[in-house]
Amino acid sequence: MKHALIALMGATLLAGPALAENKDLLIGSTSASSSHYGYFVAVGQLINEKAEGLDASVVETGATMDNIRRMARGQVDLGLVTTNTVQHAVAGKNAFDGKPQDLRLLWVYTNAPQNVVVRKDAGVTDLAGLSGVRFNPGIKGSSTEATTEAVFKTLGLSADYVRGSTTDIVGAIKDNRVAGYVKSGSGQKLDGSTMDIATSVDIGVIGLTAAQADKLRSDMPDISVVDIPAGAADGIPAYQTWSFGVGVAAPATMDDDTAYKIVSVIMADDSAQANAMASLKGADLAQMTLDYGTIALHPGAARWFRENGYDLPAKLQAGN
Repeated sequence: MKHALIALMGATLLAGPALAENKDLLIGSTSASSSHYGYFVAVGQLINEKAEGLDASVVETGATMDNIRRMARGQVDLGLVTTNTVQHAVAGKNAFDGKPQDLRLLWVYTNAPQNVVVRKDAGVTDLAGLSGVRFNPGIKGSSTEATTEAVFKTLGLSADYVRGSTTDIVGAIKDNRVAGYVKSGSGQKLDGSTMDIATSVDIGVIGLTAAQADKLRSDMPDISVVDIPAGAADGIPAYQTWSFGVGVAAPATMDDDTAYKIVSVIMADDSAQANAMASLKGADLAQMTLDYGTIALHPGAARWFRENGYDLPAKLQAGN
């Protein structure tokens, strides 16, 4: 009996280190009713199946702000963030005034180009031409609305702002009570509500001038300036506009090996993420991260990018 007990203890000691190598991760997501929640379920499954030594569980949360606060309290290990809000958090401004958060970017998985859509018969061909024109800066209370107003202030622009819901504004544009609005795109295509407007009236999209794009790059590091190729809708030429992305961040204290393993399996996947979120079909997550990231990459993530031949822009490097 004594020898059997000693043997059992020895076996337990031998097994102990192997079991201890598995690291539990909690992923902060968003409301379970959101399509983004399904995306994070797929991310958790990928980590569990492909990242050796990591066990991930998805937590339903209140999205970006909630995730950032939970990461600060050590309640989740990584989570969904919008690229503009996480930049505010790291810089210690806006809602995080005086309380900078030590976060690093892992990857960006989708984007939200902000499209300035106008009725063609409004005769407005550039952003400066919106001065005094009845115009909706984005749905009331949305990130689009807040970001548009910040962009216009930065660029010295103005408009006669009209507030309302998507349904209200779409109807107002069709009835020629409002000249246009700003609406997040669906990838590099115009939003469904915009296409609804286009069934009734001819529309155009107003892009940034080169000077405006340069000023946003220098003065608003919380957003990105992106190129939208021709074909956002029938007859719409290529243009530049501002955008923010949706991605995944982690505290800087996450160990480099864990971050590297996570990013490696995410970038190697060619189906699970797209199956969970249809808009990701054919998406280049690595390039999207380079284009839309607004804070430094986690060193583990940066290792994956460098190993795979990517040059990191200054905004994604530590110390910038």
